[in-house]
Amino acid sequence: MSLALAACSRAPVKAPAPDNAGAVAAIRALGAHYESSVQVHALRDPAVDGFLDAAHAREKQGHFRAALADADKALKIAPRAPDILQYAAELAIETGDWKRAGALAKQSYDLGPKVGGLCARNLETLARALTVQGDATDAEQAHAKIAACGVPPVTRF
Repeated sequence: MSLALAACSRAPVKAPAPDNAGAVAAIRALGAHYESSVQVHALRDPAVDGFLDAAHAREKQGHFRAALADADKALKIAPRAPDILQYAAELAIETGDWKRAGALAKQSYDLGPKVGGLCARNLETLARALTVQGDATDAEQAHAKIAACGVPPVTRF
């Protein structure tokens, strides 16, 4: 009898690992869909741009941890820059750190414009991070907010 029961028991099925690169591509594609002609960019310290240029170059080479380290250096100089926070969130996804990605995306959303492509990327990142962490309810709430990121057309008379 115990042999029969042992044959019926199985190890719990582990959820498949998320596709990190695919997630980042989808997040960026959604952001491009919500891009608008209304964008504001603050003047930056040239050192920030240097770190971001290095991060982008390392990301293209597939060196995601090194890219994230460069983005973190930029954040030390400009810790409240929503676009850098979101970029770091996307790099955190590439390294598999979904918890940090969600925290960075939320911080970027809180500091950001709440419209346009950055807003959509923030909320999609947050929704995906929450999903990976098993919080389906909050993930759905974040995902539902994405539609509000659209910039309404200008009314002309």
